[in-house]
Amino acid sequence: MQHVTDPVDRQLLDNWQRGFPVTARPFSEIAQALNLPEGDVIARLRHMQAGGRITRVGGTIAPGTISASTLAAIAAPEHRIEEVAACIDAEPGVNHNYLREDRWNLWFVATGPDQTHVRATLDRISHATGLRVLNLPLLRPFNIDLGFRMASEDRAVPNPRRIDLQALQAGDRSLLQMLSSGLPLTAQPYHDLATGLGRDADEIMRRIIALREAGILSRLGVIVRHRALGWTSNAMVVWQVPGDRMDQAGPALADVPGVTLCYERRPVPDVWPYSLYSMIHARSRPEARAVLARAAALPELRDVAHKVLFSTRCFKQTGALIKPKEAAA
Repeated sequence: MQHVTDPVDRQLLDNWQRGFPVTARPFSEIAQALNLPEGDVIARLRHMQAGGRITRVGGTIAPGTISASTLAAIAAPEHRIEEVAACIDAEPGVNHNYLREDRWNLWFVATGPDQTHVRATLDRISHATGLRVLNLPLLRPFNIDLGFRMASEDRAVPNPRRIDLQALQAGDRSLLQMLSSGLPLTAQPYHDLATGLGRDADEIMRRIIALREAGILSRLGVIVRHRALGWTSNAMVVWQVPGDRMDQAGPALADVPGVTLCYERRPVPDVWPYSLYSMIHARSRPEARAVLARAAALPELRDVAHKVLFSTRCFKQTGALIKPKEAAA
């Protein structure tokens, strides 16, 4: 865990997790706001990336829009955790992989251009490990715009936006893949990104603005590693919500301070009956359990069975795979 004590670094992490400038020299715009040289801002971000505080400066894509993904889980025997985790991490479509405290202990997100690609990823992992893989696809998001503030508890998460898929144009998937992987930390990142795609920088910036306005690009900014910045007590809490109560329970749970993600997923009959998922990112277990207590006290969740799975290790955290690796450029 790395405490961010430098006030400038804290501002960089607080103020540009979303709303990142789409201009020819975005780091110059940030530098002016911080009264710093442009090169200093770039150097600080490079240093934080090298030190593991941030994964990238780039974009996150609204799930289920231009690509496919699913949450999956494996019950790995304790003596095989390292081996199975390595097998999961080796798949290019896996962008998150966590060890959690449960019999179903390895939880990962598989991404790809379509559901056929995602299912093939799960099948390869199951075949290679000899273990069953639970497939828990997203049905409905209630809050998916994750962010962490260093200076306050205010998440400042915007209201969900309507997604306009009609805004997509030829070449957007390759652009979004590059944004998901991260912008170059250079003085003119959009120019450098455009050069890599063989396109014009002004055109690229217009497309990024259009994709953000359409809700397809859900966030553009600094993507932090929450565990490295102090949120070390993180729990996935799953709830066995009856179908006729989901419309009320999901939004109510998403509004609880301290609940950073909330979504409905398809349960697995007789194996995994939970349908409402929430993430609590906290600095200590007592803090996380206090958030859980507030959530469990909601009238919409009264008498609803739930399970708490604390995360104990992050094996992998990268951007999503939108296009197959050989076609991502």
